[in-house]
Amino acid sequence: MKITVFGATGQTGVLFTKMALENGHQVTAFVRNPEKVKISNENLTVIVGSVLNNNDVSNALNGADAVVSCLGGDANKKSTILTDMTKVIVDEMKKNDIKRISYIATAGIHKEIPGIFVNLIINLLFKNVINDHKGAVDYIINNDLNYTIARPLALVEGSLTKEYRKTLQGVPKGGKNISREDLANFLLDSIENNNYDSESVGLAY
Repeated sequence: MKITVFGATGQTGVLFTKMALENGHQVTAFVRNPEKVKISNENLTVIVGSVLNNNDVSNALNGADAVVSCLGGDANKKSTILTDMTKVIVDEMKKNDIKRISYIATAGIHKEIPGIFVNLIINLLFKNVINDHKGAVDYIINNDLNYTIARPLALVEGSLTKEYRKTLQGVPKGGKNISREDLANFLLDSIENNNYDSESVGLAY
């Protein structure tokens, strides 16, 4: 399978790219800075460009079977950068007749975390990034794509366990976090096996 990865030099993007290559896929890593790519593999193609440039994104999508977005935003600044980048990706996917995308969002985009006090704290601390992810997710959902939205709780360092919980409604009860390794595993599994087609999935241990 040919997979185009946006955010391939980010913490989760690197892990996903390694896993996909180890599983024999052809990966196109779309990056701003090629010097950050430390992986060498005959099945890896590195394309340099801006996610806000339609021509650059279209070039990265050439021949792709699926897209994975591991993009991050501007911390918790008030911004629409994730939404803006995702709009370019989705628009170019449609032009290139690519339907499959897995996207890393964050828990909270559906106001699904239980507890009034917890939601108040989350909105105070992460309101801007949640709103930006929500804008991106809404655009994906409303454009007739076969999507899987990953909604992890706090991301932590840790080994691959493949023993995380998944839920379509809310977040896993009592869950607090998930490792980036397991998040990358979920993304790859969703692409390889067409799991959670057109679903938004809460993830945690």
